[in-house]
Amino acid sequence: MVVRTVGATLVGALTGALLAAMPAMAAGTPVKLTLDWKFEGPAAPFLVALEKGYYAAEGLDVTIDTGAGSTEALPRVATGAYQFGFGDINSLMKFRDQNPGLDVKAVMMMYDVPPFAIVGRKSQGVSTWQDLAGKKLGAPPPDGAFAQWPAFTKVNGIDPASVTIESIGFPVREPMLAQGAVDAVFGFSFSVVLNLKAAGVPEDDISVILMSKNGLDLYGNAVLVNPDFAKANPELVKGFVKATIKGVQDTVADPEAAVKTVLARNDVAKEEVELARLKLAIADNIKTEAVVANGFGDVDMARFAKSVEQLGFAYTFATPVKPEDVFDPSFLPPKEERMLP
Repeated sequence: MVVRTVGATLVGALTGALLAAMPAMAAGTPVKLTLDWKFEGPAAPFLVALEKGYYAAEGLDVTIDTGAGSTEALPRVATGAYQFGFGDINSLMKFRDQNPGLDVKAVMMMYDVPPFAIVGRKSQGVSTWQDLAGKKLGAPPPDGAFAQWPAFTKVNGIDPASVTIESIGFPVREPMLAQGAVDAVFGFSFSVVLNLKAAGVPEDDISVILMSKNGLDLYGNAVLVNPDFAKANPELVKGFVKATIKGVQDTVADPEAAVKTVLARNDVAKEEVELARLKLAIADNIKTEAVVANGFGDVDMARFAKSVEQLGFAYTFATPVKPEDVFDPSFLPPKEERMLP
């Protein structure tokens, strides 16, 4: 009896110790992702991948934080404060040029066509880019669309001196345009338009000047990775990309379900607004004709080289940019695993 009791006690103790150790052994590698903006509709692919366990299945314990503009992710990832980021690849090229010791790269393209736009009001005389002379434009400094303004003026022959640029914060961007304090603002099309409508501006008074349809053939936001982390953990980077692509595929297949992951993290978000924002992003920026034909996440290097050339119209690179130094496709899964529904 004594032996059995002691044995049972030892077995119980060992079992308890093993069970207590299992969560620690099963826990994935902690990594942090910084978004470009708030928890809004377009953030759904990352949140879906998190909620459905796709990151965990790849051995990752992912924390997702909001951002304050698509250029803010660059220094966050470069310094190692975040292993992954979601930011503008065009701004990344300039950042790398200005910080040659920081080898941040993009490893997955999210926005095959960027949502960069100048959004104005027809009632204030702004319908096309030809109307911008003599107008006042509100520009949040970290905004990805505003970052392309020098190239946009060069490509379209706009005299920058003919336009007044007022530096404004993101929270007052749409309210200022709605109140007539500025004539147009820079921003992502799917964000500004819906925010203006929510502020009471009639849809037929809103003009959207998409840079992609007015001279600039650029890519948009991409997943970025810290170079030291990528060098030390290539398989984890592949796993992060693979899991994110699954999140994108699920989001495209069922945006109504995907947007609920956003609402769970944003108490002030309205489901109809965020669903509309997400559907706009899918239709205009994510599931493009090129992506349908060639798969999601990669870039066409010839097209990318052209975008580098266009950026060079307004920005002098200290060192010539090689597209392959900015975008590394080696972490992407095969094409057949990257097709969108």
